[in-house]
Amino acid sequence: MALRVLFAARDALWSEYESPLTAAFADLGLDVDLARDHAPDVTDYIIYAPHDGLEDFSPYVNCKAIFSLWAGVERIVTNRTLTQPLAKMVNPDLTAGMVEWVTGHVMRHHLGMDRHILDQSGTWDPVVPPLAQDRPVVVLGLGTLGIACAQTLARLGFPVRGWSRRTKSVDGVVCYSGDKGLRIALEGAEIAVLLLPDTPGTTNILNTETLGLLARGAFIINPGRGPLIDDRALLRALGDGQIAHATLDVFRVEPLPKDHPYWAHPKVTVTPHIAAETRPETAAFEVARNLAGFEKGEPLQNLVDRSVGY
Repeated sequence: MALRVLFAARDALWSEYESPLTAAFADLGLDVDLARDHAPDVTDYIIYAPHDGLEDFSPYVNCKAIFSLWAGVERIVTNRTLTQPLAKMVNPDLTAGMVEWVTGHVMRHHLGMDRHILDQSGTWDPVVPPLAQDRPVVVLGLGTLGIACAQTLARLGFPVRGWSRRTKSVDGVVCYSGDKGLRIALEGAEIAVLLLPDTPGTTNILNTETLGLLARGAFIINPGRGPLIDDRALLRALGDGQIAHATLDVFRVEPLPKDHPYWAHPKVTVTPHIAAETRPETAAFEVARNLAGFEKGEPLQNLVDRSVGY
């Protein structure tokens, strides 16, 4: 009998994912009935993204696992009706997109590119940037995306520190963990990249105190989650020169309201949550591969640890 897989996501995603998922399942020899309207009691698996309207998972008593199309799972992981195993999206294209976006903005600030791109007034102002080896960078969050970004920056010559809640070891990166480690990792860093998940323990991790640990005139780059930053504290730090510029891709409310002070602030760059996107073709293969392995008795890959929220 075919596996009944429920696609629980908004209409636009169905049109993007139906064909790639169908092809990926077929390529792996899986007999799958992929649909948007399977009854809860006959559903074997759920492919999920927020905004579908599915909030009560309790009727899905025979569902073996849920596959998120998003890397971030904060919108589902706290759902008390969710008892099935939950796998988050880990995807090579998503990782590549994040590495490219982060590296581009790090280099933009490191080289002072805005000085010349935004000022073509005829003033000859030969300010020479430091070498990468003289610009300490801290990456907060050492998951798949954080590790990839940290190692890329390290290969470019930046002295990179990484921080995570749990102790980790990453080649080319000096790693710290815990509250004390956070202070050490931030101390004197000139560029801070935020790639932490959104959990109660990471909310406002950049605040008045921690922003003050960075080198004066530091740069903030946040493609992680909006609640990682205390917005009022950041605006104050931008105002007094502690932070030179903030490039922000994620926000507490999205789309960012038109009257938010970030839009008009001369030291803030707003990008509309585009740092890393899940590509349907490769994401569909990752879901199919994970499901196929699970059907064969292999452990579910990229399993979410609900005790920590990611």
